[in-house]
Amino acid sequence: MIEDTETIDEFLVQHTADVEDAIRKAAAAEIMPRFRQLAAHEIDQKSGPHDLVTDADRNAERHLTQVLGALLPGSVVVGEEAVHADPETYEALQGDAPVWIVDPVDGTRQFVRGETGFCTLVALARHGELLASWTYAPARDQLATAVKGGGAFLDGVRLRSGAPDPTRDLEVATSHPDYTTDAQKRALLGLWADGVRTRPCGSAGLEYLAIARGELDATAFSWEAAWDHAAGLLLVAEAGGAHLTLTGEPFRITGGNALPFTTARDAATARRVMELLRAS
Repeated sequence: MIEDTETIDEFLVQHTADVEDAIRKAAAAEIMPRFRQLAAHEIDQKSGPHDLVTDADRNAERHLTQVLGALLPGSVVVGEEAVHADPETYEALQGDAPVWIVDPVDGTRQFVRGETGFCTLVALARHGELLASWTYAPARDQLATAVKGGGAFLDGVRLRSGAPDPTRDLEVATSHPDYTTDAQKRALLGLWADGVRTRPCGSAGLEYLAIARGELDATAFSWEAAWDHAAGLLLVAEAGGAHLTLTGEPFRITGGNALPFTTARDAATARRVMELLRAS
């Protein structure tokens, strides 16, 4: 527990390990015991067949909500499953209190299929500014962290996204068609260009990690749910990357963005992807 007089910066210095421990414990208690062990009654659909939720999602979010709220008194939690139950809770992103942004199982489809490409995402923000993030892939035992101004790390090793190799095609992960409007689909068609290779995205959190590691060049996403993007945006930014919306502005976790938007290994790549999205 921290004292009321401590700042968030002091909290992060003193309690980052506690946050990491909370995330690992939530995964160990609620996610991994169900990995490849899910029963049919533990899986539900939300908005459609590609939007799944499981008991692991719900229970892990409840676990994290309780522990994170206790670690930082006065903070609030915006979690994917809580917002699904009560959309008004999303408005906390606009308030004055520090906000924990939680996606308990990012990549639920992969989790349900028994694949390892899923992760738990946690970010801490205030007044729309991202301050810290945690990306934990429990089936791969990988933990990526970032603190604003303090760099990005994977299992304690500094991440630097670097610039793409100019001699090969640009690799871009794109939104699933179910989550795009007709106008967004037309914009994404701009990526069908010489020198660009696209593929459907998997877990958003792991795609951001791939950019921070220099393994993926960019994304082009057409939805703005903060729990999918917050942790990864800070991770990529601290690794040297950049993000832009259609208006040329950075992505805002509080919403109202011109979509699609891109996150890329460096600013030049972000501008290149955005030019292609605008051209179609």
